[in-house]
Amino acid sequence: MKRSIKLALVGAGYWGKNLARNFDELGVLHSVCDPSEEVRAEQRKRNADLVVTESFSDLLAQPEITAVAIATPAVMHFSMARDALLAGKHVFVEKPLALSVEEGETLVRIAREKNRVLFVGHILHYHPAIRALKNLIHSGELGKIQYIYSNRLNLGKIRREENILWSFAPHDISIILSLMEEEPEGVQAMGSNVLHPNIADSTLTHLRFPSGVSAHIFVSWLNPFKEQKLVVTGDRQMVVFDDTLPRESKLTVYPHQIRWQGSTPVSEKKEGRCIDLSEGWEEPLLSECRAFLSALDGAEYATDGEEGLRVLRVLERAQKSLSAVNKDLTPKKENYFVHETSRVDENCQIGAGTKIWHYSHVLPGTVVGERCNIGQNVMIGPNGNVGSNVKIQNNVSLYEGVILEDNVFCGPSCVFTNVINPRSAIPRRSEFKTTRVRQGASIGANASILCGITIGQYAFIGMGTTVLKDVPDHALVCGNPGKLKGWVCKCGVTLDASFHCPACGETYLHLQAGDSGQKPNDSNWKFEL
Repeated sequence: MKRSIKLALVGAGYWGKNLARNFDELGVLHSVCDPSEEVRAEQRKRNADLVVTESFSDLLAQPEITAVAIATPAVMHFSMARDALLAGKHVFVEKPLALSVEEGETLVRIAREKNRVLFVGHILHYHPAIRALKNLIHSGELGKIQYIYSNRLNLGKIRREENILWSFAPHDISIILSLMEEEPEGVQAMGSNVLHPNIADSTLTHLRFPSGVSAHIFVSWLNPFKEQKLVVTGDRQMVVFDDTLPRESKLTVYPHQIRWQGSTPVSEKKEGRCIDLSEGWEEPLLSECRAFLSALDGAEYATDGEEGLRVLRVLERAQKSLSAVNKDLTPKKENYFVHETSRVDENCQIGAGTKIWHYSHVLPGTVVGERCNIGQNVMIGPNGNVGSNVKIQNNVSLYEGVILEDNVFCGPSCVFTNVINPRSAIPRRSEFKTTRVRQGASIGANASILCGITIGQYAFIGMGTTVLKDVPDHALVCGNPGKLKGWVCKCGVTLDASFHCPACGETYLHLQAGDSGQKPNDSNWKFEL
């Protein structure tokens, strides 16, 4: 395998840190990109040779980087994978590939046009137990497959970006489709919204295949203990894959059978036989990372973009069924305010306490957090992403690809875009850029923000400013083009020469030490193209 590969990891937090460890072990990890200062510091501590950054656009501009692994929230998968492919990088993207079939098809098309690998993180395909299970099926030991069910339950990380169906079920859907080697002719789903009125936290999905086999997938993040179990029932034997058990007990074959005595079915239970997976065991994630690198050398791989698309098609059908059932069974109880002149399209998630005022429009696929205040004549989406306690003043448009984190302030008529070189006659949907405004930042009235950049935490953009580059945390930026004029406290007051806030008394030692990498009026830092 070639070791000239230089891989950049985007997102090194909850799950990404495991990818960082494995790609580093394989000798290919070159860079890590993450918006969290704490995560970046941890990666620097783990490996001092890594290039660590918070700017995704700067990372993509590096010609020596040949591949990008994406482990960010699912809502960002499409835009980041698209931008990486368009930049000529091979892409590993965690599940799900995207949040719609249309987005998935776009990624597959771009990968094909650019002749780049598009690899989806359906990790179970690289698990020794699943490989052994497939061997049992192909050898005929189980007989004809009759029924499959899976449980993936936990009391773990609860997400707001996607519901439990999109967060947990892709793994099981991917494996069941692989075992069946056909797509379902029927998909039905139902679920419960316990913690949030618009986000399902438990779902049960039923798949019916042309061969007559049925499969059930139960997922929940409200279970008191972790359970990851897949059961395959054949007419000769049954097999159970329990990923919570030691490797020597993860896969058990039961020679149970159902026999008929006259018109009465009678079960015959027998002792189970564990298949020991210890010999040649390799951590599934390491095998998955190794498979991605082999794919860059031309090797075949199971989880390509087309496989990711098949999973998306099932997810989308399940979501449609889930939405229909919930609409029929759940009384509509909105805990947010929408003015009668405004419109919120279907498939939007609006948080409790949010207020949407006159003549505004929230387009499909948009997620808006709690306690937001959205002013007059505001447009968000499609697929918009707004955090909690965000204030968006009048006449602001947030297009697809613009992400506002919690506590962001957008002044009246500030301008966002999502395409670098728009033409009316030329579609640019596949070229949308991601623009992120991080927690606590403020953007003044009539400011213009170039797409594809990041505005740091608690940064302050003066009114009328034109912003053309990434903005550091706490930076005060003014002018056209925007220039660094100083530093701002979390409370919004400009810091003095000692990086001390005269209003609340806080001192920012990391800025004082120069950890930001910038100083006020530094001539090397200008927002000039």
